[in-house]
Amino acid sequence: MSATIVTPTAKLPKPEVAIAILYQGDQFLLQLRDDIPTIAWPGHWAFFGGHLDPGESPDDAVYRELREEIGYDAPQLELFERVEDDTVVRHVYHGPLVVPVDGLVLGEGLDLGLWSVADIHRGQRYSACAGEDRPIGPPHQQILLSFLEHRRIEQAAPVQEL
Repeated sequence: MSATIVTPTAKLPKPEVAIAILYQGDQFLLQLRDDIPTIAWPGHWAFFGGHLDPGESPDDAVYRELREEIGYDAPQLELFERVEDDTVVRHVYHGPLVVPVDGLVLGEGLDLGLWSVADIHRGQRYSACAGEDRPIGPPHQQILLSFLEHRRIEQAAPVQEL
């Protein structure tokens, strides 16, 4: 009779990503992800951003990813929230998009475009590059809806005078 040795396995850390909510007024820039089955949310609209490199901070990663993916040097981004689920940790930043969309250079993905609040609620938007409506990734839609609610509350809060 042979003995089976069971050793506890170390739990691997979840991958971490830094993503950006970029806005112009009440419109939000999203990327239509490539139709590659091995990536997260293939063929869905999502935020620009990506995985943290080893030893890289989320702050550094979000700026690097925006330069790599759309050639954009964001003047200022602020952390909105950190969202963790069963598979990933998302560091969600936000800031204004201060250049015209046609001035961006898409280096990753099928398409990019500004989404209206109505598009976000509807959960899909037409892509001329794909030639059809494509859905937003559910976690990205939830994050955007949370961001919109946060902005609504901030805008409704009375300003305190000093």
